Amino acid sequence: MAVVVKACAYILVNVPDFVRYGSKPIRDLEGKPELLHEINSRLRTYDEVLAYAPNQVFIGNRHPDDLHEVPSPWYDHPLDKPSRDGPFGEIMPQEEFYGWIKIADDFDLVWLAKGFIDQIRDRIASHALIRPEDIQKLGTGVPPEKIQKLLAENGALPLYFHGSVVGLLRHVHENDDCLKAHVLMENILAKASGALVVRHLLQKAGMGPGDVDFLLECSETAIGDRYQRGGGSLAKAIAEMCRCPNATGHDIRAFCAAPIYAIINAAGLVQAGIYRNVVVVGGGCLAKIGMKYAAHLKSEMPVLEDVLGGVAFLVTTDDGINPIIRLDCIGKHDVIAGSSQQAIMTTLVSRPLAKLGMKMLDVDKYATEMHNAEITLPAGSGNTPYTNYKIMASLAALNKEIDRTEIEKFIRVKGMPGFSPTQGHVPAAVPFLGHARQAMNAGNMKFAMFLAKGSPFLGRMSELSDGVSFLLERNPVKN
Repeated sequence: MAVVVKACAYILVNVPDFVRYGSKPIRDLEGKPELLHEINSRLRTYDEVLAYAPNQVFIGNRHPDDLHEVPSPWYDHPLDKPSRDGPFGEIMPQEEFYGWIKIADDFDLVWLAKGFIDQIRDRIASHALIRPEDIQKLGTGVPPEKIQKLLAENGALPLYFHGSVVGLLRHVHENDDCLKAHVLMENILAKASGALVVRHLLQKAGMGPGDVDFLLECSETAIGDRYQRGGGSLAKAIAEMCRCPNATGHDIRAFCAAPIYAIINAAGLVQAGIYRNVVVVGGGCLAKIGMKYAAHLKSEMPVLEDVLGGVAFLVTTDDGINPIIRLDCIGKHDVIAGSSQQAIMTTLVSRPLAKLGMKMLDVDKYATEMHNAEITLPAGSGNTPYTNYKIMASLAALNKEIDRTEIEKFIRVKGMPGFSPTQGHVPAAVPFLGHARQAMNAGNMKFAMFLAKGSPFLGRMSELSDGVSFLLERNPVKN
């Protein structure tokens, strides 16, 4: 039984007032609080975020290859007439997302001021994916003096909008670092953004919440308490918030490669007949917000890591329409493979293709870690997509599929510019999945390969690298 990707959804949430709470900024601000003014002076407006070309690519209003025609730097060349909504999802402003955070709050962690709730209520209620019961959870708000009192005597974190305090997020345990306000903030932002993108997914699939059987959550946010620090389950929390009564789920964690692992796991569950409709979802990662702010300030450019990303995919049985996940063409980076880049690309690209008698040139497009290089280059992190494509092209040359003089042509034709926010798991190849599905369903593409690498060494338990890949094929019924 074949397995298809029936729908894809992507969201971005502009969160400028949360940049201070990213893992890197919050640590630096403890020692140098005066940095906050400089950070705030470099934050973008929502309109600037909306008109930023990579963001429009992310939600499907532009194709990744269109970025070749946008002058660099992209942040200095905003697009004309950008749209909040796209074929794959939306770019949400911060004030509306505060409502989603409160709706995601089942333990009275988030207090929003009454005046602020009054200010945002109508905008939240008018969102196409909001239901009356969501507005009930929004509540009426808290008196400002009560918020100020708790901030003065408790370990709560203030919540800001345009620099003014509009609420707080409580901590719930004095001695449990996993339940401190900052960690809870990371958790609830992942839950709220995950639920937002799943609701988009269900709408695009034309499917009711009751038809979802299982969720796999693949972000880099591992929830728990001091006794089980990564116990989970964001998947089930998101399923509950999306009112999927017949679903359960669990979390998959594999550093930046987790979305690819999750999609392969979902396809295996469907093919085995265990579940019919499996949702893969990755909510946003607060820890990565503002991660490279120092380099951006030094380069006198905007702080570009000011958005949460969210991705979601519906994996289900073959419908004769949507592209097929080829489970007979899975690449994996075995322990014995070694950690050289050539060895990794061999295990993830050429070896699985060889199982089907395919060459690297038979694949129309490759999607790798789609980090936006405009964010990473100022910090000395390089251009990750270009580097990976160059390794692939060199491997194709080594295999005598192309001449070495054709390496740059391979990169241009088979690859694409990076366009994803640097949210760890979010760039891991899957931002292109919506574009590939769209092209295949239109008959304009036959094969796309998705590969991502992980970094187990970051946990100081292994020096190994990791990686995984799968091949997507246009449904044969459409050929």
